[in-house]
This record gives sequence, structure tokens and C-alpha cells, in this order.
Amino acid sequence: MSLFEKAEKENLDRAQPLAARMRPRSLEEFIGQPHLLGEGKLLRRLVTSDRLGSVIFFGPPGTGKTTLARILARETSRKFAQLSAILHGVKDLREVLAGARNTLATGGPATLLFIDEIHRFNRAQQDAMLADVEDGIVTLVGATTSNPFFRCFSSNRLPRTKSRPL
Repeated sequence: MSLFEKAEKENLDRAQPLAARMRPRSLEEFIGQPHLLGEGKLLRRLVTSDRLGSVIFFGPPGTGKTTLARILARETSRKFAQLSAILHGVKDLREVLAGARNTLATGGPATLLFIDEIHRFNRAQQDAMLADVEDGIVTLVGATTSNPFFRCFSSNRLPRTKSRPL
């Protein structure tokens, strides 16, 4: 911890635009998605029972996917880590996963790994995180503007054959 860490955080917080400063910070402040987050609904029950599994959020830009991921991390007392599938490669992903593994091994909180634009992940990126997601080292929350049924993981996992167009 730096001697000036608190002052640096305050300076960075002051520089944020109004929209960032006004973001909801809890499920009670989050508006929308009542079919998932309403009282007694699935995602709310998973959060309150601390049994949140990996999920993919799909929707247009600006609808709160990142904000909801941050809230889920806060509400489940998980460490929040964020990557962009466009900006970060396998090396960055492995560093985050190693940090999450070390934190968990030393008795720290589990990590919620938020990956923006997850539909852009290639096969190497998918393979690099598969074991840690399956072993519960991280809870994966992906965000995409493309329908995940058609775009996430499926096209990279299907073998290329002569009968299938490329």
C-alpha cells in the first residue's frame, strides 16, 4: 500500500464523469431486469445465497452489463477483475488467473472475472481460462453485444470440415 494511495484514489474518483459517479453500487439501486433481479428471482437468489455461477450478459451498449458485474462482485464479496477480449491476450489472462489462484490459496476472497466483448475471445484465450473456471478459481461473467447463442465459443469449438462453410 502506497503512502499516497488514498489521495490518489480520491483524485481519480473526482476525475470520473458524472455517469460513472452516479452508477448504482448495489442490487437495490440497479434498475431493470426484474425477471432476473427481482425479489425471489433466479439471479437475486444466487447472489443472496452466495452460489453465483458463471454467466454471460447480452445486450446493447450502455445497458448496465459492466455495472451489474461490479455489483455482483460487491454483493458476493468477490474481488473484481476486468479484461477486454479485444485489448487483452492470453498473457494478460494468465496473469489475472494466477493472481486469483494465489489470492484464493492464501485465504483471500474468490475472484469475479469480468470479460467485456467475450464473443471476441479466440480458442487460445478460451483454453487458457477453461480449467480455472471449471475448478472455481474464478467466476466468469462475460458481456457481449452479440447474441451469445451464435457468437460465444461455438464457432471456435466446431471442427472445420469440408461440408461446413468457412
